[in-house]
Amino acid sequence: MLKHVMPIEAQAMNTNNQSAYILGHAQAEIERLKTQAEMLRPITERVLLAAGIGPGMRVLDIGCGAGDVAILAAELVGTAGSVLAIDRNSQVLATARERAQAAGVRQIVFEERSVETFFDKDRFDLVIGRYLLIHQSDPVGLLRAAARLTKPGGSVAFHELRLSQKCRSVPNVPLFELVEKLIRMAFSHALPNYDAADRLVQHFSDAGLPQPSLFCETQLWAGADAHYGWWVGVLKSLLPQLHRMRIAAEHLVQIESLEYQLRDAIVAAHSQVSGPAQICAWAKL
Repeated sequence: MLKHVMPIEAQAMNTNNQSAYILGHAQAEIERLKTQAEMLRPITERVLLAAGIGPGMRVLDIGCGAGDVAILAAELVGTAGSVLAIDRNSQVLATARERAQAAGVRQIVFEERSVETFFDKDRFDLVIGRYLLIHQSDPVGLLRAAARLTKPGGSVAFHELRLSQKCRSVPNVPLFELVEKLIRMAFSHALPNYDAADRLVQHFSDAGLPQPSLFCETQLWAGADAHYGWWVGVLKSLLPQLHRMRIAAEHLVQIESLEYQLRDAIVAAHSQVSGPAQICAWAKL
Protein backbone atom coordinates (compact mmCIF):
# COMPACT_ATOMS: atom_id res chain seq x y z
CA MET A 1 0.00 0.00 0.00
CA LEU A 2 2.92 2.32 0.74
CA LYS A 3 5.16 1.38 -2.17
CA HIS A 4 4.05 4.34 -4.31
CA VAL A 5 4.69 6.90 -1.56
CA MET A 6 7.92 8.82 -2.11
CA PRO A 7 8.98 10.35 1.22
CA ILE A 8 11.05 13.51 1.10
CA GLU A 9 14.24 13.92 3.14
CA ALA A 10 13.75 14.86 6.79
CA GLN A 11 13.99 18.54 7.48
CA ALA A 12 17.31 19.84 8.74
CA MET A 13 17.86 19.28 12.44
CA ASN A 14 18.61 22.03 14.91
CA THR A 15 22.25 23.02 15.11
CA ASN A 16 22.44 22.13 18.78
CA ASN A 17 23.04 18.60 20.00
CA GLN A 18 19.41 17.65 20.62
CA SER A 19 17.04 17.86 17.67
CA ALA A 20 13.45 19.01 17.97
CA TYR A 21 11.36 16.41 19.78
CA ILE A 22 9.32 15.07 16.88
CA LEU A 23 6.49 13.71 19.03
CA GLY A 24 5.74 17.20 20.32
CA HIS A 25 4.63 18.29 23.80
CA ALA A 26 0.86 18.53 23.38
CA GLN A 27 -1.22 17.39 26.35
CA ALA A 28 -2.26 14.23 24.50
CA GLU A 29 1.41 13.36 24.01
CA ILE A 30 2.16 13.98 27.68
CA GLU A 31 -0.72 11.66 28.61
CA ARG A 32 0.67 9.02 26.24
CA LEU A 33 4.05 9.33 27.96
CA LYS A 34 2.40 8.51 31.28
CA THR A 35 1.00 5.27 29.82
CA GLN A 36 4.37 4.52 28.28
CA ALA A 37 6.05 5.04 31.64
CA GLU A 38 3.96 2.30 33.24
CA MET A 39 4.94 -0.04 30.43
CA LEU A 40 8.63 0.77 30.76
CA ARG A 41 8.92 1.02 34.54
CA PRO A 42 10.04 -2.61 35.18
CA ILE A 43 12.74 -2.34 32.51
CA THR A 44 14.05 1.03 33.69
CA GLU A 45 14.02 -0.17 37.30
CA ARG A 46 16.08 -3.17 36.24
CA VAL A 47 18.79 -1.01 34.63
CA LEU A 48 18.83 1.41 37.58
CA LEU A 49 19.37 -1.47 40.00
CA ALA A 50 22.00 -3.03 37.75
CA ALA A 51 23.80 0.32 37.61
CA GLY A 52 23.98 0.29 41.41
CA ILE A 53 21.31 2.74 42.52
CA GLY A 54 20.66 2.63 46.25
CA PRO A 55 19.43 4.57 49.29
CA GLY A 56 21.07 7.92 49.92
CA MET A 57 22.46 8.37 46.41
CA ARG A 58 22.40 11.57 44.37
CA VAL A 59 20.97 10.97 40.88
CA LEU A 60 20.75 13.12 37.74
CA ASP A 61 17.96 12.39 35.25
CA ILE A 62 18.72 14.09 31.93
CA GLY A 63 15.91 14.80 29.49
CA CYS A 64 13.46 13.93 32.24
CA GLY A 65 10.26 14.65 30.28
CA ALA A 66 7.13 14.08 32.37
CA GLY A 67 9.22 12.92 35.32
CA ASP A 68 8.65 9.17 35.38
CA VAL A 69 12.29 8.09 35.58
CA ALA A 70 12.99 10.79 38.18
CA ILE A 71 10.10 9.61 40.35
CA LEU A 72 11.24 5.98 40.06
CA ALA A 73 14.82 6.95 40.93
CA ALA A 74 13.58 9.01 43.91
CA GLU A 75 11.72 5.98 45.25
CA LEU A 76 14.89 3.89 44.97
CA VAL A 77 17.22 6.41 46.66
CA GLY A 78 14.71 7.10 49.41
CA THR A 79 14.33 10.20 51.51
CA ALA A 80 18.04 10.21 52.35
CA GLY A 81 18.87 10.57 48.65
CA SER A 82 18.04 13.17 46.04
CA VAL A 83 17.26 13.45 42.33
CA LEU A 84 17.91 16.40 40.05
CA ALA A 85 15.85 16.15 36.87
CA ILE A 86 16.59 18.44 33.92
CA ASP A 87 14.81 19.07 30.64
CA ARG A 88 14.76 21.87 28.08
CA ASN A 89 10.96 22.09 27.87
CA SER A 90 9.21 24.18 30.53
CA GLN A 91 5.74 22.79 29.73
CA VAL A 92 6.68 19.18 30.35
CA LEU A 93 8.61 20.19 33.49
CA ALA A 94 5.44 21.75 34.91
CA THR A 95 3.69 18.41 34.42
CA ALA A 96 6.62 16.57 36.01
CA ARG A 97 6.50 18.78 39.11
CA GLU A 98 2.76 18.21 39.50
CA ARG A 99 3.17 14.45 39.16
CA ALA A 100 6.00 14.28 41.68
CA GLN A 101 3.93 16.31 44.14
CA ALA A 102 0.92 14.06 43.60
CA ALA A 103 3.12 11.01 44.19
CA GLY A 104 4.31 12.50 47.47
CA VAL A 105 7.94 12.51 46.33
CA ARG A 106 9.79 15.45 47.81
CA GLN A 107 13.42 14.60 47.05
CA ILE A 108 13.30 15.69 43.38
CA VAL A 109 14.23 19.09 41.98
CA PHE A 110 13.19 19.84 38.40
CA GLU A 111 15.15 22.45 36.43
CA GLU A 112 14.97 23.79 32.89
CA ARG A 113 18.50 23.01 31.72
CA SER A 114 20.44 21.50 28.82
CA VAL A 115 22.91 18.79 29.79
CA GLU A 116 25.52 20.12 27.38
CA THR A 117 25.86 23.38 29.35
CA PHE A 118 24.80 22.12 32.79
CA PHE A 119 27.35 22.23 35.60
CA ASP A 120 27.17 21.16 39.22
CA LYS A 121 30.24 21.26 41.47
CA ASP A 122 28.86 18.28 43.40
CA ARG A 123 28.85 15.43 40.93
CA PHE A 124 26.34 12.57 40.91
CA ASP A 125 26.44 8.92 41.94
CA LEU A 126 24.35 7.99 38.91
CA VAL A 127 23.36 9.74 35.69
CA ILE A 128 20.40 8.22 33.82
CA GLY A 129 18.76 8.96 30.48
CA ARG A 130 15.80 7.23 28.85
CA TYR A 131 14.89 7.47 25.15
CA LEU A 132 17.43 10.26 24.85
CA LEU A 133 20.28 9.22 22.56
CA ILE A 134 17.95 8.58 19.62
CA HIS A 135 17.19 12.33 19.59
CA GLN A 136 20.84 13.41 19.62
CA SER A 137 22.78 14.62 16.61
CA ASP A 138 25.91 14.15 18.76
CA PRO A 139 25.28 11.19 21.09
CA VAL A 140 28.98 10.90 21.91
CA GLY A 141 29.04 14.51 23.10
CA LEU A 142 26.03 13.86 25.31
CA LEU A 143 27.68 10.77 26.83
CA ARG A 144 30.81 12.80 27.56
CA ALA A 145 28.65 15.44 29.25
CA ALA A 146 26.96 12.73 31.34
CA ALA A 147 30.35 11.30 32.35
CA ARG A 148 31.61 14.78 33.28
CA LEU A 149 28.76 15.04 35.78
CA THR A 150 29.38 11.61 37.33
CA LYS A 151 31.53 11.00 40.41
CA PRO A 152 34.52 8.66 40.14
CA GLY A 153 33.08 5.24 40.88
CA GLY A 154 29.62 6.41 39.86
CA SER A 155 27.61 5.04 36.96
CA VAL A 156 26.16 6.25 33.67
CA ALA A 157 23.08 4.40 32.40
CA PHE A 158 20.88 4.70 29.32
CA HIS A 159 17.62 3.01 28.34
CA GLU A 160 17.06 3.22 24.60
CA LEU A 161 14.40 2.15 22.11
CA ARG A 162 15.51 -0.25 19.37
CA LEU A 163 13.82 1.22 16.31
CA SER A 164 15.75 -0.74 13.70
CA GLN A 165 13.96 -3.96 14.63
CA LYS A 166 10.50 -4.61 13.22
CA CYS A 167 7.67 -5.39 15.63
CA ARG A 168 5.63 -8.39 14.51
CA SER A 169 2.17 -9.83 14.88
CA VAL A 170 1.85 -13.62 14.69
CA PRO A 171 -0.48 -14.67 13.15
CA ASN A 172 -0.08 -11.67 10.90
CA VAL A 173 -2.55 -8.79 11.38
CA PRO A 174 -2.25 -6.46 8.34
CA LEU A 175 -3.63 -3.44 10.20
CA PHE A 176 -1.01 -3.78 12.92
CA GLU A 177 1.72 -4.21 10.33
CA LEU A 178 0.61 -0.98 8.62
CA VAL A 179 0.54 1.02 11.86
CA GLU A 180 3.95 -0.31 12.87
CA LYS A 181 5.40 0.50 9.44
CA LEU A 182 4.10 4.07 9.49
CA ILE A 183 5.61 4.64 12.93
CA ARG A 184 9.02 3.25 12.00
CA MET A 185 9.06 5.23 8.73
CA ALA A 186 8.36 8.48 10.58
CA PHE A 187 11.05 7.82 13.15
CA SER A 188 13.65 6.66 10.64
CA HIS A 189 13.31 9.86 8.58
CA ALA A 190 13.27 12.28 11.50
CA LEU A 191 15.56 11.01 14.24
CA PRO A 192 19.22 11.94 13.94
CA ASN A 193 20.40 8.83 15.81
CA TYR A 194 17.74 6.31 14.80
CA ASP A 195 19.89 3.26 15.56
CA ALA A 196 21.31 4.49 18.89
CA ALA A 197 20.18 1.36 20.73
CA ASP A 198 22.27 -0.79 18.38
CA ARG A 199 25.36 1.41 18.78
CA LEU A 200 25.57 1.79 22.54
CA VAL A 201 28.91 -0.03 22.82
CA GLN A 202 30.31 2.09 19.98
CA HIS A 203 29.00 5.36 21.43
CA PHE A 204 30.33 4.57 24.92
CA SER A 205 33.73 3.72 23.43
CA ASP A 206 33.86 6.87 21.28
CA ALA A 207 33.03 8.93 24.38
CA GLY A 208 35.96 7.39 26.25
CA LEU A 209 33.72 5.46 28.65
CA PRO A 210 34.26 1.84 29.73
CA GLN A 211 32.52 -0.86 27.73
CA PRO A 212 28.98 -1.00 29.10
CA SER A 213 27.04 -3.95 30.37
CA LEU A 214 23.84 -4.47 28.38
CA PHE A 215 20.56 -6.28 28.22
CA CYS A 216 17.67 -6.32 25.77
CA GLU A 217 14.04 -6.88 26.65
CA THR A 218 11.03 -7.18 24.36
CA GLN A 219 7.49 -7.03 25.71
CA LEU A 220 4.85 -9.33 24.22
CA TRP A 221 1.19 -8.35 24.12
CA ALA A 222 -2.06 -10.18 23.37
CA GLY A 223 -5.75 -10.05 24.11
CA ALA A 224 -8.18 -7.21 24.65
CA ASP A 225 -6.17 -5.46 27.37
CA ALA A 226 -2.93 -4.93 25.45
CA HIS A 227 -1.57 -1.43 24.81
CA TYR A 228 -3.35 -0.63 21.54
CA GLY A 229 -3.97 2.95 22.66
CA TRP A 230 -0.22 3.43 23.05
CA TRP A 231 0.41 2.44 19.42
CA VAL A 232 -2.33 4.76 18.19
CA GLY A 233 -1.09 7.56 20.44
CA VAL A 234 2.39 7.30 18.95
CA LEU A 235 0.97 7.38 15.44
CA LYS A 236 -1.17 10.44 16.23
CA SER A 237 1.83 12.30 17.64
CA LEU A 238 3.79 11.44 14.49
CA LEU A 239 1.14 12.67 12.03
CA PRO A 240 2.89 16.05 11.50
CA GLN A 241 6.12 14.24 10.66
CA LEU A 242 4.31 11.92 8.24
CA HIS A 243 2.73 14.96 6.58
CA ARG A 244 6.20 16.46 6.12
CA MET A 245 7.11 13.21 4.40
CA ARG A 246 4.01 13.60 2.19
CA ILE A 247 2.34 10.53 3.68
CA ALA A 248 -1.32 11.12 4.49
CA ALA A 249 -1.78 8.46 7.16
CA GLU A 250 -5.41 9.50 7.65
CA HIS A 251 -6.11 8.15 4.16
CA LEU A 252 -4.61 4.78 5.10
CA VAL A 253 -6.18 4.26 8.53
CA GLN A 254 -9.23 5.61 10.34
CA ILE A 255 -7.41 7.39 13.15
CA GLU A 256 -10.35 8.07 15.46
CA SER A 257 -11.48 4.44 15.61
CA LEU A 258 -8.07 2.88 15.07
CA GLU A 259 -7.53 1.72 18.66
CA TYR A 260 -10.72 -0.35 18.59
CA GLN A 261 -10.08 -1.68 15.09
CA LEU A 262 -6.58 -2.72 16.09
CA ARG A 263 -7.75 -4.44 19.25
CA ASP A 264 -10.56 -6.28 17.49
CA ALA A 265 -8.31 -7.44 14.63
CA ILE A 266 -5.59 -8.76 16.96
CA VAL A 267 -8.06 -10.46 19.30
CA ALA A 268 -9.93 -12.05 16.37
CA ALA A 269 -6.68 -13.41 14.94
CA HIS A 270 -5.51 -14.72 18.34
CA SER A 271 -2.33 -12.89 17.49
CA GLN A 272 0.75 -12.33 19.65
CA VAL A 273 2.27 -8.87 19.20
CA SER A 274 5.85 -7.90 19.99
CA GLY A 275 6.48 -4.42 21.30
CA PRO A 276 9.59 -2.40 20.48
CA ALA A 277 12.78 -3.93 21.86
CA GLN A 278 14.38 -2.06 24.76
CA ILE A 279 18.17 -2.01 25.08
CA CYS A 280 19.77 -0.78 28.29
CA ALA A 281 23.44 -0.07 28.91
CA TRP A 282 25.37 1.04 31.96
CA ALA A 283 28.99 1.50 32.96
CA LYS A 284 30.83 2.39 36.17
CA LEU A 285 33.36 5.20 35.73
